[in-house]
Amino acid sequence: MIKVTLKDGSVKEIASAMPAAEIVKEIGMGLYKSACCVKINGEVKDIRSVVDSDCSFEVLTFDSKSGRETFRHTASHVCAQAVKNLYPEAKLARGPATDTGFYYDFDVEKPFTPADLEKIEAEMKRLVKEGLELERFELSADEAVKLMSERGEDYKVELIKKHDDRGEKLSFYKQGDFIDLCAGPHIMNIGVIKAVKLTACTGAYWGKADEGKQLCRVYGTAFPKASMLEEWLKQQEEAKLRDHNKIGRELEYFTTVDYIGQGLPIMLPKGTRVIQLLQRWVEDVEQSKGCQLTKTPLFAKRDLYKISGHWDHYLDGMFILGDPYDEEKECFALRPMTCPFQYQVFLNRQRSYRDLPMRLTETSTLFRNEDSGEMHGLIRVRQFTISEGHYILRPDQLEEEFKGCLELAKYFLGTVGLLEDCTFRFSQWDPANPQNKYEGTPEQWEHAQSVMKKILDDIGLDYEIGIDEAAFYGPKLDIQYKNVYGKEDTLVTIQIDMLLAERFGMYYVDKDGKKKLPYIIHRTSLGCYERTLAYMLEKYAGVLPLWLAPEQVRILPIGEAHRQYADKLAGLLTNDYNMRVTVDGRDENIGTKIKAARLEKIPYMFIVGDKEVTNQTVTVRSRKEGEIPDMNYTEAVKKLAEEIRTKAR
Repeated sequence: MIKVTLKDGSVKEIASAMPAAEIVKEIGMGLYKSACCVKINGEVKDIRSVVDSDCSFEVLTFDSKSGRETFRHTASHVCAQAVKNLYPEAKLARGPATDTGFYYDFDVEKPFTPADLEKIEAEMKRLVKEGLELERFELSADEAVKLMSERGEDYKVELIKKHDDRGEKLSFYKQGDFIDLCAGPHIMNIGVIKAVKLTACTGAYWGKADEGKQLCRVYGTAFPKASMLEEWLKQQEEAKLRDHNKIGRELEYFTTVDYIGQGLPIMLPKGTRVIQLLQRWVEDVEQSKGCQLTKTPLFAKRDLYKISGHWDHYLDGMFILGDPYDEEKECFALRPMTCPFQYQVFLNRQRSYRDLPMRLTETSTLFRNEDSGEMHGLIRVRQFTISEGHYILRPDQLEEEFKGCLELAKYFLGTVGLLEDCTFRFSQWDPANPQNKYEGTPEQWEHAQSVMKKILDDIGLDYEIGIDEAAFYGPKLDIQYKNVYGKEDTLVTIQIDMLLAERFGMYYVDKDGKKKLPYIIHRTSLGCYERTLAYMLEKYAGVLPLWLAPEQVRILPIGEAHRQYADKLAGLLTNDYNMRVTVDGRDENIGTKIKAARLEKIPYMFIVGDKEVTNQTVTVRSRKEGEIPDMNYTEAVKKLAEEIRTKAR
């Protein structure tokens, strides 16, 4: 049941799903404080849409993802209204909701300062107190251009003209004297936005970073209760302490250098070691699952990408070597993915149905021309390494192989401790996509998506649907993860491709002697190694599980007289058990050595002094268990070896 508070203060309870006519009768078009939007036939819509609807629907509140997005998208309009009130010459660009709040881009003469953000936030709070209603109306493209031109909103005019060829009316939202072009949905009254906070101001680009106009982006968040904002602010303070950008640099896992470039991190020895450990583990497990390792070029002629379709659909995201528009001269591109290269393994000779499934995997270095505003530590970079694979198979093998890919990904993510915080998204195409970004026919897409839906439903996977999130050649399952700030990214993808095999002529001879096209599964198993390392640093606050720690044990001799015993232990751990060990033989007191090891997040310390040398023991200091005094050193070594063997966390 949903509680509804009307304008007159009365409260009514209604079912969360009921005929539209009944709910309109119950609440009229008054202030619907409990709801942000509604879902009708799987599509999130404005509450106003129920007036002319005859179907049942689900009420979405702030507790739901779509409800939060609607709430915060409305807050972005309040931010834009506040900016226009304070800075009338500012031009509006765009203002979507984000995973944790919203942003709005403005074209202003001077970037906003922290003092400006305080003024804008105060004006937002004043507007909220007015309790302005949001009114929705529609205009034809010509009418929309006229309205936005009269208001001097050049960026809105540009957006309208991009949609002009669709022949559809465009929707606008009005609150007071503020009007914005927007598809919606929105809450009905801004008075329910009880808590707002503007958090940052950065540069952003309209269009390509190297071509578009630089704008001023204002970030913020909003909640229906002040207490929720206070809790969020506390979480943000904790997030700053766990931010891999902070921890990873302080612990010397990676660094960046301005004259090398944004999104091109330098992996320092610690970070390199962890990625090496992950890579070796993944490759060994994949081999045990029947995968065949390949090694393919880092770049290729544009001819390859034209066959695959990446040249037409992904050119802006690629690094080009040469002039992409001069067909007379040879042109190359760094690879943004490995699939068209690995297909050549299949094409090396004629294949039979007996050769399938062919599970090709590679530890792939990839290059993607991400926007500068998207760069973030190790999570969003321009060069990265990924556990990539392409399974070429018969149609009758699709379900079993897809399940195998999912189980493999869940095993890897579960072992490193990330699976419990993952969510799953079934990313589908949008047949109405105005940019025409998809290959294939509607029939092919419906078939591919129905096959994937059956697989996901059969295994009972709990997933959300993401419209217009598919790859250009097929639907995919995205395994999503949020960083400490709540920003969501994809860790692992598993994609069904029924199109690219034909582009490359990838036929196999079936049992009946006829040539047939295989299906292809594009998949990652642990995903991007750099991104995985970033998430692990955040989850474990820098104290990685013992089996992955770049330095597993630090031995601390109390004095020079204990150094020989410390070196003996180090040799045992290193040579007999292949552990990563150092001895802190500095001429410092033991307290200083312990403090240094703690700050460097070393999982275990072995402290040795007179008693330990005499008794052939160690005093163990564990990050998890605290101090374990006078432990037999062979038992201590076995304890650590077992923890490593089982990959305990």
